[in-house]
Amino acid sequence: MSVNLFEQHFDVSPEGTASAPGRVNLIGEFTDYNDGWVLPCALQFRCHVAWRRREDNTITAVSREYPDEIDSFQACDEYKPSTRPWANYIRAIVAALRSEGYVTQGIDLALWSDVPQGRGLSSSAALEVALLGALNSAFNWNIDGAEIAKLGQLSENAFIGCQCGIMDQLISTKAQPGAALLLDCQSLEAISVTIPKQWSIVILDSNYPRKLVDSEYNARRADCEAACAAMTIPSLRAADTQRLAACRDTLTATQYRRAAHVLEENKRVKATAAALQQADLAAVAEQLANGHHSLANHYEVTVPATDALVAIAKAELGNRVAARQTGGGFGGAVVCLCHRDDVPQLLNAVERDYTQRTGLKATTFVCEAGTGLEVNNNG
Repeated sequence: MSVNLFEQHFDVSPEGTASAPGRVNLIGEFTDYNDGWVLPCALQFRCHVAWRRREDNTITAVSREYPDEIDSFQACDEYKPSTRPWANYIRAIVAALRSEGYVTQGIDLALWSDVPQGRGLSSSAALEVALLGALNSAFNWNIDGAEIAKLGQLSENAFIGCQCGIMDQLISTKAQPGAALLLDCQSLEAISVTIPKQWSIVILDSNYPRKLVDSEYNARRADCEAACAAMTIPSLRAADTQRLAACRDTLTATQYRRAAHVLEENKRVKATAAALQQADLAAVAEQLANGHHSLANHYEVTVPATDALVAIAKAELGNRVAARQTGGGFGGAVVCLCHRDDVPQLLNAVERDYTQRTGLKATTFVCEAGTGLEVNNNG
């Protein structure tokens, strides 16, 4: 627990705690930074932060996951990366807050997380949102959930160097238990979509080593921006297939494919949300299959390992499972939706076939849709 960790390191009780979840995106990949729609849900895995204000301007942080490391810096300092990657996120959040006029004073922080790292489940956004929730409460800023999400995104874009959209931070802030959220990444409107209680969310981590994820992610965002420039629109939200087709000759083949994926993916998100509301698993399966195909062929972010996991799931359960790669790609995880009773058969198939096909061993998680940011102030 972050409370015990805090007391061990600082020899005093914390003033409060905050926690925020990791997430899995059911469908809507690479649409968020194009002002489109996404359909994520939070998971039961969470990042926790305990805090206590200090009398000076020193910010000190410890992490259960890195027990021999302590990061310390001055609240008034300009952003300077730490030699400890986990601490960069803390420094980036403080810098993002300062850039928006929020003055952080000294504070002691203890962090721990059970969000699996490097598996496309957004452990970084969970840390950002939990930390923002803690600082918001500690300094009585009254920042609302949408602004917390924007600040988390700003910290990644301006200081970490990943040009992510707002989806991860928004679902980590606003998630509701037992439901996905249909998020409009332009207006930040969120509509709850209940996940049928008889269905399970199964995450199959490929354990394929992810490489060059940030650089490839940023390159694809640049392709989308080039398509927008060709159509003289602010984002792909303002495009349709006819408008894209009309400027095809001014785009590279790659830029055209990237934009085409986004336009079709927005349609798939809405169709999936409607199918979820009807508890129509076969219809959800069709949309996720089409989405995976587009990620493989139009956005080119799948790898043989994630393709194999999707193929194994479909070969075993057919239209009784919805499966696709989730997250930024180039490895990472596959998300599946299936009836609870079918989970053992799915996991057995992965255990039986995946290593034989890829030489890798998958890590599996059977998940529930969790709740968003929670803050408890002991003072």
